[in-house]
Amino acid sequence: MHIGEIIRLTVKQQGLTTVWLARQLSCSRTNVYKIYAQHSLDTNTLRRISIILKTDFFALYSDDIAPHCK
Repeated sequence: MHIGEIIRLTVKQQGLTTVWLARQLSCSRTNVYKIYAQHSLDTNTLRRISIILKTDFFALYSDDIAPHCK
């Protein structure tokens, strides 16, 4: 799973821009591009992005883990 790419696609699908997300995160556009390049993110950053984009990105990990916990 490439969480950064999933976030980038979610931003695009919601009709938002990288500049908009950078403003919401109080960071530079360059930092958002760095997030897009990440295969994993720390939980605090992922939580903030989930709230801003109103998307539960943690659910993607839960769905991926669930089959291994049976």
